[in-house]
Amino acid sequence: MNRRDFGLSLAAGLSLPALAHAKSGHVLRASAAKMQIAPSQYPETDVWCYNKAVPGEMIRLKQGGEFATTFENQLEEPSSVHWHGVRLENSMDGVPGLTQKVVPSKGSFDYRFKTPDAGTYWYHAHNRSWEQVARGLYGPLIVEEHNPPDIDHDITIVIDDWRMSQDAQIEGDFGAMHDLSHGGRIGNYLSAQLLPKISELRKNERVRLRFINTATDRIVKVGFHGLNGALVALDGMPLRVVEQTDHTTLAPAQRADFILDVVSDVGESASIISHERDGGYILADIPVRDAKPSARGVINALPPNPIAFVKGKAELSVPLVMEGGAMGGLRSGTYNGEQLNARELIKNGMIWTLNGIAGMPKTPLLTAKKGAIVEIPLVNNTAFGHAMHMHGNHFQERFADGTMGPHRDTLLVDRGETKTIVFAAENTGKWLFHCHMLSHQAAGMKTYLEVA
Repeated sequence: MNRRDFGLSLAAGLSLPALAHAKSGHVLRASAAKMQIAPSQYPETDVWCYNKAVPGEMIRLKQGGEFATTFENQLEEPSSVHWHGVRLENSMDGVPGLTQKVVPSKGSFDYRFKTPDAGTYWYHAHNRSWEQVARGLYGPLIVEEHNPPDIDHDITIVIDDWRMSQDAQIEGDFGAMHDLSHGGRIGNYLSAQLLPKISELRKNERVRLRFINTATDRIVKVGFHGLNGALVALDGMPLRVVEQTDHTTLAPAQRADFILDVVSDVGESASIISHERDGGYILADIPVRDAKPSARGVINALPPNPIAFVKGKAELSVPLVMEGGAMGGLRSGTYNGEQLNARELIKNGMIWTLNGIAGMPKTPLLTAKKGAIVEIPLVNNTAFGHAMHMHGNHFQERFADGTMGPHRDTLLVDRGETKTIVFAAENTGKWLFHCHMLSHQAAGMKTYLEVA
């Protein structure tokens, strides 16, 4: 597929996922299928999916409610489900070997958790995720506010980056050394599915766009034309003060909510655009057919979630130093408790280290008492950016002037940067902390922390 195919995004014929609400007897089934992922002139693609759709069915829940589902694994290999960004009980987090046993082929696992925070989240496979997510095992998870904003449309935009052959099949070169050691598995076809699909807009309508970057490794920059408004939430958490902007950058796993007014004239269109080095590509182009009498007023902040903002000094500070990768000068590291040189690490598929350790360490990065304020300086001594994701918790970035950023669960740390995150250790258990460039995670970039 050539570069001009890249921006043809609404992927004609994509299966529209159904809606799942909190109800008894819900089943989330992983299986293989064929679906029309590429444009209609290409054949169907062999994918792995949840409930026969890519993305998997949209799960919409109420804030403060409870969701229960039985995960049935119909794949020919083990899997599990991670509920990304949800502050849930540790045993429901979906990380094989840390919070649960892997679900074998033809096996099942019951997930049940509460949803304390409204916002935009997602779920995805967490066993061999660099391959299983790339094959389509993900879906949106929306938790609705008790008092939602006054809008005309609530649209979730699921972005993915596919590496496909000329016959629209997913390339099977997972774990290629170049991908693992550089920027990850970057595709040649960027899709953006709008859920629900919308055929037209009216001038002066107000829309909520919920972006989810499900790509395993690609960083995307999205913008708008014919829409004007504000960024209101990041990684599911409302901003205390909305940000007037027409674009945002999303690392893998990050989410962003916008509330926007349609300002295009009747007969024109409202567009969602991916900004790339060689220009902009239209991800969605929605005709404006009519007009409402008048526009709405100011865009207000969303209702806050019940999560504390960090105040005061940290009681525990543990740095996390990232090393390795191409041009990273990796000389040695500890793997499975044994000190190895670079050649031996690479032989084991390990190319990156966190604090000198490749892969899951024998002991946690840190152990914090429940309620403690924890600080982690993230030091990127590599030649590539890393999207660091903490399970079970949201953190804040502490800037150089001492001010604190919004709550996030995934933070992009660019090459040569140091960013400091701070969080209140309120959620007990062992929590994975890893790079969500999933190729980097596969090649060493993962650790865990414990809250006791």
